Amino acid sequence: MDTQTQDFIQSRRLAVAGVSHNPQKFGTAIYAELKARGFEVYGVNPTMDTIAGDKCYPSLNELAGKVDGVVICLPPQKAAGVLREAAAAGIKKIWLQQGSQSPETTKAAREVGVTPVEGKCI
Repeated sequence: MDTQTQDFIQSRRLAVAGVSHNPQKFGTAIYAELKARGFEVYGVNPTMDTIAGDKCYPSLNELAGKVDGVVICLPPQKAAGVLREAAAAGIKKIWLQQGSQSPETTKAAREVGVTPVEGKCI
């Protein structure tokens, strides 16, 4: 395991951007798995109030200072904006779940000075 990946998963407080009402979606499955493994997990979706009985947050800005990293499970056209939002909220550990990467996310990461984990499933 590379050091960037290892550093990310050693974080204990993580947000998952892209949770959904559908338990079959990656964001929701990742949220449940991280929670089951003892992580302090925060769901992020602007259209949901709760996820699995827990409060769901409309944006990463509301979690500034509460999380060490974020897993982005969104389509590429949305992922770049959330990556920028994470950096603006002071979240530097970013995992782009497979399927979220694009030339735009690469450009956004370079612009805000972060190196996300990419090409791997958390």
